[in-house]
Amino acid sequence: MTSELSTIEIQPTADHQYSVIWLHGLGADGHDFEDIARELHVNAAPHIRFIFPNAPIQAVTINGGMEMRAWYDILAMNLEREVDINGIYKSAKLIEQLIEREQKHGIASENILLAGFSQGGVMALHIGLRYPHKLAGIIALSAYLPTLTQLNNEAANANQNIPVFMAHGILDSVVAIESGKAVFDTLHAQGHPIQWHDYVMEHAVCIEEIEHIAAFINSIFK
Repeated sequence: MTSELSTIEIQPTADHQYSVIWLHGLGADGHDFEDIARELHVNAAPHIRFIFPNAPIQAVTINGGMEMRAWYDILAMNLEREVDINGIYKSAKLIEQLIEREQKHGIASENILLAGFSQGGVMALHIGLRYPHKLAGIIALSAYLPTLTQLNNEAANANQNIPVFMAHGILDSVVAIESGKAVFDTLHAQGHPIQWHDYVMEHAVCIEEIEHIAAFINSIFK
């Protein structure tokens, strides 16, 4: 696995105050959400650097061992979605380097938001709930959390109150909505300030969802 992630970036047009690190899903790349970020029309957009990392290329078991961009290997497509847990932790370290890079550029950690779709949403949840310094928020779209049990011992006090936005398609045949809702229910029961939205769609993103994401970001980046 590479020691540094390549990225696609949308630079701020005014002074840089905030950063959004947006993580793509299995088999996609950093360009996947580039256009959606431009469609968000968030109030602070001129001050946001959007960073879209490319996941490492690795063999994916459920796809016959084919090599593609993936944050971790998926071993079985059952409801439990057996995955390479170690791979999640390895990719987390690479993504955390991007968080640290933004801090070196003068952006406080509490002005850095993590977003992701599917595997990317898994990574956003995994990192955001564990990161030792306060982050701005987490957006997890059509995602789940294989490391939810480990979170009992690994959750960071700094992000106990991090705002979380979870959304899912009720017709999702790739990541069952039950997998995402179970994560929401657990985090909500633990007192996290978390939103749940569902939409009549498959494993995708819809216009209504984009509007809700924009409202969530507007509530954080003033």
